[in-house]
Amino acid sequence: MPSSLPVLRRLRPDSPHLETLARWTYTAWGARYPEESWPQWRDDMRRQCGEQGVPSVFVALAEEAGREIPVGTASLTASDLDTRPELTPWLASVFVPSAWRGRGIASALVERVAEEARAAGCSGCYLYTPDQQALYARLGWQTQEELDYRGERVTLMWRGWSA
Repeated sequence: MPSSLPVLRRLRPDSPHLETLARWTYTAWGARYPEESWPQWRDDMRRQCGEQGVPSVFVALAEEAGREIPVGTASLTASDLDTRPELTPWLASVFVPSAWRGRGIASALVERVAEEARAAGCSGCYLYTPDQQALYARLGWQTQEELDYRGERVTLMWRGWSA
């Protein structure tokens, strides 16, 4: 097992890892969006692979058996809560497979997205989560409100910084 954090890279639309990351996020959250098929989900992730700023997708890569394998992902997107279209930008789709959790990968990905948003001139970023409030609070995110979204109770959070 590697002792250091995986390398974080910007995901490109033609990345060989795009299919894996899209499958992870679709499996984790696709049921919330029954109107969106697997091919639509994958194609949406491909469209989110911007060259800088909003939108951007990041991948955490670890070396295993002499090759790089994806071990996490996170995105910076213009909108993630369709009931709040006025709020932008968003930290979204933070996912680390269970075998890789507890190693700081999600925290590193969150910080990478925040760095990207700051570099793009954003004064802060939003997220929503049903169950990871403690992680985000530890990373400086503040609760804005609790709300029901797509049949689930979620917490809307914000993190600001100096531009």
